[in-house]
Amino acid sequence: MLLQLEGSRAMAQAISLCRPEVICAYPITPQTHIVEALGEMVKSGELGHCEYINVESEFAALSVAIGASAAGARSYTATASQGLLYMAEAVYNAAGLGLPIVMTIGNRAIGAPINIWNDHSDSMSMRDAGWIQLYAETNQEALDLHIQAFRLGEALSCPVMVCVDGFILTHAYERVEMPQQGDVDAFLPPFEPVQALDCDDPVSIGAMVGPEAFMEVRYLQHHKQSRALDLIPEIAQEFAERFGRNSGGLVKPYRIEHAETIIVALGSVNGTIKDVVDDMREEGHAIGSLSITSFRPFPLKAVRSALENARRVVVLEKSLSVGLGGPLSDGVRKSLSGIALKGHTVIAGLGGRAITKKSLRDLFLRAERDELELLNFLDLDMELIDRQIEREKEIRRSGPIAENLLKSIGTVCSKIA
Repeated sequence: MLLQLEGSRAMAQAISLCRPEVICAYPITPQTHIVEALGEMVKSGELGHCEYINVESEFAALSVAIGASAAGARSYTATASQGLLYMAEAVYNAAGLGLPIVMTIGNRAIGAPINIWNDHSDSMSMRDAGWIQLYAETNQEALDLHIQAFRLGEALSCPVMVCVDGFILTHAYERVEMPQQGDVDAFLPPFEPVQALDCDDPVSIGAMVGPEAFMEVRYLQHHKQSRALDLIPEIAQEFAERFGRNSGGLVKPYRIEHAETIIVALGSVNGTIKDVVDDMREEGHAIGSLSITSFRPFPLKAVRSALENARRVVVLEKSLSVGLGGPLSDGVRKSLSGIALKGHTVIAGLGGRAITKKSLRDLFLRAERDELELLNFLDLDMELIDRQIEREKEIRRSGPIAENLLKSIGTVCSKIA
């Protein structure tokens, strides 16, 4: 059924079709509309046999989901930015306990300074927590990935994050194909937990584990993610056969045949990248792109296969590993170990800065001319930065950086449009 919906509402409807039994979340922009819509569905009875639990914090939200999942209920929650950091302890706990919770991340920058706009800083901060991380390029894929996430997480008994770009996807109105309940039921069987608390057979979970077994526990989390490398494409293929569209999988190559330059990225920016690739292809440039859907587990073999014949690779990142570069680039470089090609990291779009077709085109042309550094920052205002550096040299009490930069560009404070 074709519907014109806000991305958050589309995701909420898809989640409801998965028949969650417990939903708990604390509102934080930009994921709030998802859980608000789910709350309305539970209240109206549209989503039956589901308990919607209001909590006092993001930490409580995931803690409730952990308890519900441990009791054998299909559980869902959502968060973003500082909310994800606030629940960080519980994020690790959910993975360590092997609980198949699905959580939407409405990707948003992490402060300070405060910023509500999109980049990937929040989910990247939890990349080693043991959760599978899937990144959506479009609202249709965001919808579809949630259905696949429940199937994947429950098959492995492992939690899954579905990462969607805040505002760019969550608040955009697009046409989506909404599945029918019967088709989702056939694709996603009733939840049969690997572990479930039982009053007749009491057992402790999350108890103390010392050096004699802790390393093995962590290894088994890694083992699950290794299994996911086979299971993710299998589930995506089955999804395509049942619903008639390709969503999910590990990676999505685009026009990489005979491409000398290939651009690698996560999330919605791939749409803009593809537009630029199409324009440049028509002009005779040998360029293509690779969208990575599964960031955890990282698909080393699939990435290597897609990139090994290129002359150069440009990894476009919406997150900065301060003091190093970009977290996505680390995986790409490891996948290309032993292959002699030029690799570049480009940090872009931090805090919601627009990534325009013009800027991307200029960037890709510079890459073709081999003018890029190992680490680059797209549309960075170096004059503004130099002014702040000079201020710090001249004045010991130079003041807060963010406010100084705003004053330098003639803005008292940022405006939320």
